[in-house]
Amino acid sequence: MSGLLAGKRILVTGVLTDASIAFHVARLAQEEGAEVVLTGFGRLSLVQRIAKRLPKEAPVIELDVQNQEHLDGLADAVSAHFGDDASLDGVVHSIGFAPQDALGGNFLNTGWDSVATAVEVSAYSLKSLTMAVLPLLEKRGGSVVGMDFDAQVAWPKYDWMGVAKAALESTSRYLARDLGSRDIRVNLVSAGPIKSMAAKSIPGFEELADVWNTRAPIGWDLADPEPAARGVVALMSDWFPKTTGEIVHVDGGVHMMGA
Repeated sequence: MSGLLAGKRILVTGVLTDASIAFHVARLAQEEGAEVVLTGFGRLSLVQRIAKRLPKEAPVIELDVQNQEHLDGLADAVSAHFGDDASLDGVVHSIGFAPQDALGGNFLNTGWDSVATAVEVSAYSLKSLTMAVLPLLEKRGGSVVGMDFDAQVAWPKYDWMGVAKAALESTSRYLARDLGSRDIRVNLVSAGPIKSMAAKSIPGFEELADVWNTRAPIGWDLADPEPAARGVVALMSDWFPKTTGEIVHVDGGVHMMGA
């Protein structure tokens, strides 16, 4: 089979609906020749239904990144789908969460418990997920790609999720440093806003998204996750063999525009 990811095995987290970037990463990865396994959290039956909308139905593994038992068993669960000689070529981290009191303009009043949850789920999990499947990744070397939202500036009402994304960016660099000797690359795709399930949980999302309507030099479609998904697939391919610790912006150019 020909394709950008021909013969590769990819683990994709964060698929909840077919409007998510993660779903389109999984779809494109399959179309480019990869075998794909998904993880789901909470509404597992929904993820399993969505998995049937892919070109080839993908198996779904339950994964709560705050559950150490789930993390400890993840490599074996992935191996069960790929066979005894199981290896992984790519991992997509599309996981993020902040409690409601950590968003929406409440920055100065948010307590540590909520901040800790946002950082653990949205940033630390990049490390814990990668380490959970490291025995499979280091067999042939591979690519870890996380989904980012530009943390260079303070966005309206994004609050502690913005801080968590800054932590994600730093975590990816340290992972890239420490895993490079094992031929594992770690990069992020910083995407523009998409009208997904996650976006609906962000107070003031429309205000945030309006920035892209007026400031993206090449335009941005809030309803089109494919450009960001293509960026992820490209970074998982062999076409970026010496790129690591990088943040690739797929945001219509907003990140480089001055005030």
